[in-house]
Amino acid sequence: MSAPLTSDAVATAFHNACMAELDALKPGNVHRHADGHGMEVADFERSAAAAAPAIAAAGLSVGQRIEAAVEATRAVVSHNTNLGIILLAAPLAQAALVSAGAGLRQALTLVLTSLTVEDAKAAYRAIRMAEPGGLGTAREHDVTSDPDITLLDAMRAAQSHDRIAWNYAHDFVDIFDLGLKWRAGGTERWGDVPWVTTYVYLGFLAHIPDTLIERKFGTHTASDVLEEARPIEAGLSQTHMPQEMAAPLAAFDASLKERGLNPGTSADLTVATVFAGALIGG
Repeated sequence: MSAPLTSDAVATAFHNACMAELDALKPGNVHRHADGHGMEVADFERSAAAAAPAIAAAGLSVGQRIEAAVEATRAVVSHNTNLGIILLAAPLAQAALVSAGAGLRQALTLVLTSLTVEDAKAAYRAIRMAEPGGLGTAREHDVTSDPDITLLDAMRAAQSHDRIAWNYAHDFVDIFDLGLKWRAGGTERWGDVPWVTTYVYLGFLAHIPDTLIERKFGTHTASDVLEEARPIEAGLSQTHMPQEMAAPLAAFDASLKERGLNPGTSADLTVATVFAGALIGG
């Protein structure tokens, strides 16, 4: 395995990933080009700064990272801004503190298979603290009660209706096999610019039904949003001047926000992709 990163380096990578996501025009989500859903960019900036040290702190378990990062976030904002980001980032941070670079993916697999019941209890407390929208209830292992299974098993139980849980159950394959591929392709075409992050986001939005929308509005609405995203994603993927897509992206952004549709899971996967890319790059 490759050499691990320091806590400071992991914290910086996490904070930078959150900032990169805010810089990108992401239809339906909060970004520097337009607020939405009763939230402002400043809420997410404060959240990122607060959560970064907890995500990267030395000596914590994954569950402790999740709980500490959510607690730090709720100390600076009064609503959920980053629970999904934290859930995805905590195992990646844990892996990077063991092995970054080319060894990150292998280290992550070991982190996920080593998750404990205590990790699950801490994560459940964090979820209750964050009070995310569209959570609903589950017949088994509902977050309103303390779990008696590992965090990985809890995620496996939830994977059918939550793409973050699905990624826990599948070694973050969306990040490593999709998100990082889109990121590399966008960077090769346009350079290291915010449009690359927009491209990653649209990749998730156009290829995987957003499970936050699915839980809040149903499978048909999630499928409709996916279909609406596809021609815009295709247009962006084919152009050498991504700024030419600013108008259709802004129109799609306004349309989603008018309908109250926030593809939050796609945004969470985007941050995790940028974070993973930074950890691999050292």
